[in-house]
Order: sequence, then structure tokens, then C-alpha cells
Amino acid sequence: MTKNWRLKEIVLMSILGVVFGVIYLVFFIVGEGMRNILAPFGLAPFGYEIIYGVWFIAPIMAAYILRKPGVAFTAECIAGVVEVLLGSAAGPGLLLSAAIQGAGAETVFSLTAWKDYRLRILILSGISTAVISFAWHLYSAGMIALAPWLIVSTLAVRIISAALISGVLGKWLSDQLAKTGVLRGYALGKAWQRKRKHASA
Repeated sequence: MTKNWRLKEIVLMSILGVVFGVIYLVFFIVGEGMRNILAPFGLAPFGYEIIYGVWFIAPIMAAYILRKPGVAFTAECIAGVVEVLLGSAAGPGLLLSAAIQGAGAETVFSLTAWKDYRLRILILSGISTAVISFAWHLYSAGMIALAPWLIVSTLAVRIISAALISGVLGKWLSDQLAKTGVLRGYALGKAWQRKRKHASA
């Protein structure tokens, strides 16, 4: 799998993992703040769920830009390691969560044989990650103890957040980078170059 990765692809994937590892840690603090705001209304569990798609954006952006097997999984694992090294309150257990989320994102791309990177696939990858990570958190985070309506509601919010933030926003951010030309040596950048040639033909 990794034998087909070029050095510059590994470097970019690592950069994305590190950058989003820092962003993930910042949003952990944001999530805590939102939990505190919603707690008086009995809606504390939604504090993180509203923004949960942020934690799935690294694997989807990395996969969309590089378009090779294993990229989504590896990028999310790198982000998880960075979070832990920076002192995330979640501790070392976060590494397992990162691996599960990376696998959730990678699964959808694998079903297309890593050949389809349209928006619908990115959204499905985000949704897959949301569902798989939620199943894990039901037990690891004790969410199984919540009322049934709250479990269903938080899952729905996580799915929507994943679709919009990791899928739609992740694609938009990647496309904006590609437009600047900084990704010209990568799969997404080459795809944009082909689009421009066809448009000017």
C-alpha cells in the first residue's frame, strides 16, 4: 500500500495530519465550551456533535488531494498522535479513536477502489466515519447510558456535521488550495490543471 507513496505525498499527508491535529485540539476546547452552554437546557451531549465533522476532515482532505490507498487512515492517525503529544485531555486512548475514524473514512474510498472522489463519495466517507466512530463511542464514552431518543438524535447530528464539515467543507478547502497552484504536483492539482486545459480548449 505505502510502496506507491512518493516522498512529497508522505510529507503533505504528514503536514495535513499535524495541522489538523492542532485544529482538533482547539476544537476540543470549543466543544467543551458548547457543552457548558447547552448543559442548562439538558442538551450537553450535542456540544461536540454539532462540530464533530471537524475531527473527520483530515482523512477526507488527504484522500481527496492524494487519491491513494491508505492515505485517509494514515492522515487521521497522524492527527491523533499530534493531539496526544500536545496534551489532549482524551489521553492515549485517543489513538484508538483516531485509528477507528481513519478506518471509517478509508472504507468508502476502498469500495470505489480509490478511483472515485466526487463530492458524494466524500460525503459518504464522512457519514461512514460518523457512524463507525459513534458505534465505538457508545461504549468507550458511555453514551449507551443516554436515553434512546438522545442516542438517535446525537447520531443524526454527528452524521449531518460529518457530511457538511468533512465532506462539503473538506472538498471546498482542498479545491481552494488546488486553485492557487500549490497542489500542482499532486493528484488533485493535476485534475485541476486538466480542467483548465479543457476549459481553454
